[in-house]
Amino acid sequence: MMSKQGLKSLFPMEDISVMGIWELMPHLGKIRVKLKETVDAALLFQPHVVVTVDSKGFSFRLLKLLRARHSQQYADGPIHFHYVAPSFWAWKGGQARLKNLAKFVDHIFCILPNEAEVCESNGLSANFVGHPILEDALELNQGEDASRIWKLAGSRENFWSKHQVPSGGTIISLLPGSRLQEVARMLPIFAETVTMLKSSILELLTVIHVAPNQHVEDYIDGFVRKWPVPVILIPGGEAQPKYEALSASRIALCTSGTVAVEMQLARLPCVVAYRAHLLTELFIRYKAKIPYISLPNILLNTSVIPEALFEQCTPGKLTSLLMELIHDEGLREKQALAAPEVMKLLWPSEKLAKGAQRESSGKCLYGSPSMIAASTILDYVKTTSI
Repeated sequence: MMSKQGLKSLFPMEDISVMGIWELMPHLGKIRVKLKETVDAALLFQPHVVVTVDSKGFSFRLLKLLRARHSQQYADGPIHFHYVAPSFWAWKGGQARLKNLAKFVDHIFCILPNEAEVCESNGLSANFVGHPILEDALELNQGEDASRIWKLAGSRENFWSKHQVPSGGTIISLLPGSRLQEVARMLPIFAETVTMLKSSILELLTVIHVAPNQHVEDYIDGFVRKWPVPVILIPGGEAQPKYEALSASRIALCTSGTVAVEMQLARLPCVVAYRAHLLTELFIRYKAKIPYISLPNILLNTSVIPEALFEQCTPGKLTSLLMELIHDEGLREKQALAAPEVMKLLWPSEKLAKGAQRESSGKCLYGSPSMIAASTILDYVKTTSI
C-alpha cells in the first residue's frame, strides 16, 4: 500500500518476513545485510522522524543502531516511533524488557488495550491507537464512524454471481498465513483436512485468501494445481473482495494471527490452527504465560474460538473441529456474540479519535488507528521543535 503511494523500498519486505526461532537461522546472514543497508540509508537520508512498524526483531535492532551511531557523533538524532508494542504480556519476563526499550524508542503505538499503561509504568512513552483491523471497517463504511457497528459484511450475492457458485454449495474460507514459511507448513495440513471434509460435505468449495506477498502467491498458485476440491483464490490487499468471500463462507480455517480478529469482524465462525518447527514449539511452551494463541480468546480470557495447536494440529483434529462448528449452531452463536465485545476492546477512545480528525485535512478515515498515530507524531514533532 505504501508502494502505491510512492514509497521506494530498499528491498522487498518478504526478505525479512521470518517468524520463529529455528526457522530464523538460515536467514540470519541475509537479514544482517539488510539491517546494515537500512542503517546506512537512514543515516544518509537524515530523517527528523523514524517510524518502524512491527517486526520487532529487525526494527528494534535498527533503532538501537541508529541511536548508537548518533550518540557516537554527539549529534541529535531523529525521534524514534515504533508501531505495535511487543507482546510482553504473553511471555515470562516480557514486562521487564520494556525498560530497556526506552533507551532507543521514544514513543510506542499500542494496538491492544492496557498495553500503553504498562509501557508508561516502565518508563516508555506510549498511547493506545486501536487495532489496525479497524481500518477495514472504516474504509468499507466510507469513513463513517464505525464505532457503533463493529461488523463488516460484504455482498455474498456478488461473490456467488462472480464465481458462479452452485446453489447448495458449502464454502469454507482458508487463511493459511502471510509468510512463506508458515504457508508452506500449514497449507499441506489444510489440504489434507479438505480431503477428509469432502466425503462429508456435498459440493464443498474452498476459498483461499492469499496474502499480498509474491513468494506466498507463487507458492499457493503452484500448490493448488492438485487441490482436492474446487478452489477460488482471493488476492490480498483489498478489503472488499475479502469480506465478500468471508460473507459467502459458512466457516473458516485460519492460521493463528490477525485473521482471527478479521473473522470476528466478519462474524464468520472459525477454527484457529498453528504449527511451527519443533524447537520453536518447545520454546513457546516454556516461555508463554497465556493459555491461548488467538487474540479474541486472549482478550476475553476464554476459549471462544477453537484452537488446534502444535501436535494437536492434525487433519483429523481440524476435520473434527470444523464439522462440529458446521453442525452446532450454539458454537457458531458463541463466536458471534463475543465479536462485539472484542471489537469494543480494540477501539480507541472517542477523545483520541476526535483529536485525530481535527488534525487531519481533506478526506480521511475518521478516528482510524493510522490517523491517530499520524496525529501523535505531528504533535510530538511540533512540541520538540518549539
